[in-house]
Amino acid sequence: MTASPALPDEPARKRMSLNAYWQAFKRATKRKVASATPGAMTVLQHVEELRVRVLKAAIALTVTTFVSFAFSGQLVDFLTAPIGGRSALASIEITENISIFMRVASLAGLVLGLPFILYQIIAYLAPGLTKRERRWLYTLIPAVLFFFLAGAVFAWLALIPVMLPVLINFLGIPTHPRPLNYIGFVTSIVFWVGVSFQMPLVIFVLAKLKWVTARQLLRGWRYAIMGIATFAAIATPTVDPINMGIVTLILLGLYLISIVLAWIA
Repeated sequence: MTASPALPDEPARKRMSLNAYWQAFKRATKRKVASATPGAMTVLQHVEELRVRVLKAAIALTVTTFVSFAFSGQLVDFLTAPIGGRSALASIEITENISIFMRVASLAGLVLGLPFILYQIIAYLAPGLTKRERRWLYTLIPAVLFFFLAGAVFAWLALIPVMLPVLINFLGIPTHPRPLNYIGFVTSIVFWVGVSFQMPLVIFVLAKLKWVTARQLLRGWRYAIMGIATFAAIATPTVDPINMGIVTLILLGLYLISIVLAWIA
């Protein structure tokens, strides 16, 4: 009588099972790699590319900031022109003047380096986007820059010349602003008004995502007026209603443009 083959013991069966799973995993991995899209990048390659592009943007920002040192004095003269020049300011700290110089140089360096920084962002995102998404991206970035510059120019030409006399001559007390306070005030007003001019683009994107519609914006006009008036009061820190009224009217006009863009989207 032929003896039946001996069955493997429990540890041997476990080793055979683990080996079978491992072989199956390797075969599946090979098939996945073979069927992967040609030219596709791994996660580590994406991280490496992000590191390289961030490094390039940082180097560019450093270079443009150093270049800005050459004309930061002229920029200070330009920014202090509405108040009567540098002589209208009064420093009370030893390091205040050099702090202003560095702040202005840093802002100028950021403005000069912004195109290259945006290029690095686009170059990193574009390969993962569809052709339609890339077209929208290339269209929106110039629009963002245009609306921001429009808001900044409006703040500089229409708001700053009206706001400064009201604030400086309030109560008739002689005022000699500190350079740090004045430069921070002016640049903040210009920046936030430029940001507020992005409202049509934000609404347009939300409409493209189907999060809002032109009909909803029209129905919510009361809430929009309340929100716009609140933002105008914060963005124009003067006690007179003139500046707030000007900003409110401009933002209401932008809200109407936003409704049209939402309808188009």
